[in-house]
Amino acid sequence: MDKPKRYPLGIQTFSTIREDNYHYVDKTARIHDLVTGSGYVFFLSRPRRFGKSLLCSTLGALFEGQRELFKGLAIDSLTWEWKKYPVIRIDLNPGSYASVDDLFATQFGNLESNASRMALGLRGETISEQLRSLIEDAHNKFGEKVAVIIDEYDKPLLSTIDTPVLHAEMRRNLKGFYGVLKSSDEHLKFVFLTGVTKFSKVSIFSDLNNLTDISLDPRYTDICGITQKELEENFREEINGIAGGDGGAYPAKLKRFYNGYRFSKEPLTVYNPFGLLHHFNSKGEFIPYWFASGTPTFLIKLIEQQKIDATNLEKIELSSDAFDDYQGNNLRAIPVFYQSGYLTITDYDPESMLYTLDYPNDEVRIGFAKALSAAYSGAMPEMQASLVNKMHKMLAAGDANGFVEALKPFYNGIPFDILSRVEYCYQLIFYVIVRMLGIYSRVEVHTAVGSVDAVIEEKDFVYVIEFKLNDTAEAALAQIESKDYALSYNGQGKKVVKLGIEFDKEKRNIGRWVAE
Repeated sequence: MDKPKRYPLGIQTFSTIREDNYHYVDKTARIHDLVTGSGYVFFLSRPRRFGKSLLCSTLGALFEGQRELFKGLAIDSLTWEWKKYPVIRIDLNPGSYASVDDLFATQFGNLESNASRMALGLRGETISEQLRSLIEDAHNKFGEKVAVIIDEYDKPLLSTIDTPVLHAEMRRNLKGFYGVLKSSDEHLKFVFLTGVTKFSKVSIFSDLNNLTDISLDPRYTDICGITQKELEENFREEINGIAGGDGGAYPAKLKRFYNGYRFSKEPLTVYNPFGLLHHFNSKGEFIPYWFASGTPTFLIKLIEQQKIDATNLEKIELSSDAFDDYQGNNLRAIPVFYQSGYLTITDYDPESMLYTLDYPNDEVRIGFAKALSAAYSGAMPEMQASLVNKMHKMLAAGDANGFVEALKPFYNGIPFDILSRVEYCYQLIFYVIVRMLGIYSRVEVHTAVGSVDAVIEEKDFVYVIEFKLNDTAEAALAQIESKDYALSYNGQGKKVVKLGIEFDKEKRNIGRWVAE
């Protein structure tokens, strides 16, 4: 009798997953397309914890000819010559990159491990020379061309973004290292690099002009991640067990919370496997596992530096070349948001050739709002959770006064240089708090005669809100009245609450408010 399958939490080695009866979502048909198609030098960009390392491990096992690991998988019935090729596997993710010496140590450790596994020595004075000689010697010894698989090639660059001088040194050294892959063409069978992003304009890829970037290729959009079909085929037992008799509410919530990542013009979306597997392992707890495994601190710094409107990170249009606009000395925030997984493709217009970006799912939408709130307010995380719960109940009950009173702690302790700007900065705190509530809300809602600062819609109530920094709460309420901001919400069967909020610049907090 087969042992029940376990979830491979934190396990990225293909052989371990297959041999120890862990869940494995079969990606080998897509891998077969990759290794038998045109080209042999590939790059794939995906956010962190998206299955890149497992993909690299699977490719390594494939080129090493470990057919027993692939029994019963799609590729086992497809045309593939199960030969054993020498494989060089390099993983730059574990390294610490406080100096160039740290980079050399990580590179050397990787090369030494590969040389030892193949019973070869390392020749050459520099790291680049050692990589070149290892490729040549492996080809000569085994009589087959070499597969080189490099995971998280950009970790040294991402780790030093905040230190320009060190970043430039890392870039210069990696340029020569990766350039070996171009000059060793005659010895190579297959080359595969993964990373979070493609530093296309910082010289690294200029030496790899034979590289094929499959990051936006519709053929490989699901080579990492789990599609809806794969979810239903591989985790039917878990879904049925957690859903019970809820009439489909659970599958719908599961999709809203963890699905939504899209990596091409085609509308196919995938779940992040890290969050999904942790969700099933916890018997259905909706926790932001992926979001909590990292921190968007650097992205919040970019928002501040580039004066990005953090309330308007939805439905952003970009051209295809903007996805490569990732320069170490001049980072553009929106491409970085996409590359790191905080935004994803939600639409593509073939006429304008523009992609639309938005939050992928509720996990990221709510998690990023919490991160913004923590960065811009003085409310501690444990206090936030309690207040958010109370505020949600107040809004549902129509308690506008209680809701506004509960907002105040979020404004305490906000740095003066943030809130000394304009009214927008006070609105930002309001926006991220409402986002944390997970309710339907909009800011700068356009009407025929102007724009409403914010609208919150609950089951039984609609809140039409106007803010004032240099004027009174009464003036804010009068503006709602005079411009008929609430008119379009009449007749919906909901009670309309008009709310004027006045900010106190001296106290850097909410001063007075009027609800009607």
